[in-house]
Amino acid sequence: MSAAPTALARIERGARRWWARLASRPTLDPVLTVALALLAAAGLVVLHGASGGNADLVAAQGFRLAVGFGAMYLLARLPPAWLRSLTPWLYAGSLVLLLLVPFFGTGRSARSWLDLGFFHLQPAELAKLTLPLALAWVLHARLLPPSFGALVACAMITALPIGLIAIQPDFGTAALVLASAAFVVFLAGMRWWQIGALVLSACLATPLLWHFYLVDYQKARILTFLDPHSDPLGSGWNIIQAEIAIGSGGLFGKGWGASTQAQLDFLPEHTTDFIFAVLAEEFGLVGVLVVLLIYAVIVGRSIHLATLARDTWGRLVAGSLALTFVVYVLVNGGMVAGLLPVVGVPMPLLSYGGTSAVTLLAGFGILMSIHAHRRSD
Repeated sequence: MSAAPTALARIERGARRWWARLASRPTLDPVLTVALALLAAAGLVVLHGASGGNADLVAAQGFRLAVGFGAMYLLARLPPAWLRSLTPWLYAGSLVLLLLVPFFGTGRSARSWLDLGFFHLQPAELAKLTLPLALAWVLHARLLPPSFGALVACAMITALPIGLIAIQPDFGTAALVLASAAFVVFLAGMRWWQIGALVLSACLATPLLWHFYLVDYQKARILTFLDPHSDPLGSGWNIIQAEIAIGSGGLFGKGWGASTQAQLDFLPEHTTDFIFAVLAEEFGLVGVLVVLLIYAVIVGRSIHLATLARDTWGRLVAGSLALTFVVYVLVNGGMVAGLLPVVGVPMPLLSYGGTSAVTLLAGFGILMSIHAHRRSD
């Protein structure tokens, strides 16, 4: 009769020792955490003005950010070895969710969301996190630079989520997920002639992509990017109104909540994809530079932490997460400024959205875990 209590006591003591060991380890990087918190706070301020003071919208985004920071904190405490061991399951889970989208997905131009009742989940956002983890998991135990066989394996692992996202169709997100995978392979030491061959193949495939994959509204976005005023009341409307918002902000902006482009509904998607234009109109060039400085701190600190990783898996994952964040910022900023086609990519932690914010913050949690546990693993 005493065996059961003894076994339970051992389990309890082991659990306490495990938690004490986990709790005693350094977790969140202070510089990166403060910069992310400042960016999230700026996002809520801009969202309040862009939404016309919609407190419910701001509260909903605040809750999602809180969930994201909670995920970041928990993931930062987990040893990277645990995260690495869970990678195949995380990758498989994201594929299952992507497989459900064609049958149960919702959305306007693309069926990209799963309605869970209390939350709209975008599985493609999860793939931006799970795909780099999976590729690093494949490559970390192999000799680098990767062999031809390793590259084929990486291509097959990448093709599955990319294909499922492309058929939604969501070309912008598919391109970003592909970029996150490309960063892993590039950081693994892929040879330059192989990179050149891939670039050449992509160029040769562009006509096929244009004729057989892109739908009419996607082609219109690309043509409008080349000449927005060719269809000022149609596909060129978004870019033109965003440029008006940015230009009218001047040096110091019109003031918080005084964005006429947003309040009068001239600027579409002013709480999501084009919220950066609202920032420019309300807070001017000074506000834009402050936010860009915060982004620069996040990027610089992330890349610095990635360079300190001790093992191959950690370096590949941390480097890919940091560089993917850079692409997020550049693509959305270029899109809003009219330098890139409109592809529906949100501005990180500024745009309204749940899955994107939580996934991004979870990625930073993994990056911090790799850094915090580098001496113990």
